[in-house]
Amino acid sequence: MEKLTAGIITIGDELLIGQVIDTNSAWMAQELNKNGIWVSHRVAVGDTREDIWQALDDEFKRSSIVLITGGLGPTADDITKPLLAEYFGGKLVVDQGALDNVKKIFERLQRPMIARNLSQAEVPDNCTVIPNHRGTAPGMWFEKEGHIFVSMPGVPHEMKGMMTDSVIPALRKRFSFPYIAHRTLLTAGIGESFLADHIRSFEEALPPSIKLAYLPNYGMVRLRLTIHGEDAAALETAIQQQFETLKGLVTEWMVTDEDISIQEAIGRLLKSRGKTLGTAESCTGGNIAHLITTIPGSSDYFKGSVVSYANSVKEKALEVSADTLAANGAVSEPTVEEMVKGAISLLDVDFAIATSGIMGPGGGSPEKPVGTVWIAVGDRQRILTQKFNFRFDRGRNIELASTNALNLLRKFILQPPDHPEA
Repeated sequence: MEKLTAGIITIGDELLIGQVIDTNSAWMAQELNKNGIWVSHRVAVGDTREDIWQALDDEFKRSSIVLITGGLGPTADDITKPLLAEYFGGKLVVDQGALDNVKKIFERLQRPMIARNLSQAEVPDNCTVIPNHRGTAPGMWFEKEGHIFVSMPGVPHEMKGMMTDSVIPALRKRFSFPYIAHRTLLTAGIGESFLADHIRSFEEALPPSIKLAYLPNYGMVRLRLTIHGEDAAALETAIQQQFETLKGLVTEWMVTDEDISIQEAIGRLLKSRGKTLGTAESCTGGNIAHLITTIPGSSDYFKGSVVSYANSVKEKALEVSADTLAANGAVSEPTVEEMVKGAISLLDVDFAIATSGIMGPGGGSPEKPVGTVWIAVGDRQRILTQKFNFRFDRGRNIELASTNALNLLRKFILQPPDHPEA
């Protein structure tokens, strides 16, 4: 089976100057890959006619499917729609279904419509209109010499709705996709290069049909095996055998053998045990609580957080002793131990995480340089602490502290109480 390839074009000056981060192309690439479509090119272009036209020409030459986002709004800088009409030899006309959708949205919002809003219902007369159930700008499906071009809004929520409801189902009807299978696990506590050395023999012995990818991020590394072909049963058997071998090699550092985040893995662990969690955060500023609450259903096990950035809050809210702070400082093992105890008492939880550190760029000292972080996790019987020394900028130090704190909690929960050295 010939490999089906796709190109992605994202349009907007805001993408090129970094004002807006392009999350659309990453999400679309993941969805296409799940369905056996390999993304061969991704390109971002500004709101410039010549650049958009050139990108369309380039992708026509090399991709069977071209997905486009952006430039469909009602303002003068949104030039994608008239350009596509010209590119594919059509003219703009009002689509009644799109017009009814625009009117319905403005009626629901109880807002008046102006001509710019009505223009959202205009589409090239030679496209298939893709309904937008989440916004005003419809999507457009074009075909040219066997190639498919799909234009969608740049608003991620609207684009995702179109992809899920219309585009992917239509592509599946049109093409015969190969079967593709992934197996992913998450590791923590070992760097990418050390991990690669550790499993080098395994990687070298992999059959050509199976590819191994390293996906590092904030102190963790995901390992992903991928295989594709036509015989689904045979492919599943082959990749699962290799995955079991890989899991055995990295058991010491493996957080989960699923493609999920560490916060979701922690959530499952807590939920399966019927336990609750709270956080007492200083240097991480509530980021750990944020990560935990990104998971749907986290209210089942997460009760709350105290962001005790100032020492006065540590004392008043968490009952950290003034003597402890005076003798050891906020960034110390005794302080985070007392923060854990205070959080368990205040929030009435089974487990608590506490962090205190110096994230930079200033505030360090020879004794406690920037990047020094103390983390404690514990329950009502015992507390586990660990000191970290990060070396990056403030944002990355915060993320590293947060994920390492979650991993320390994971190990604490799984660690038998009578084997504290494990």
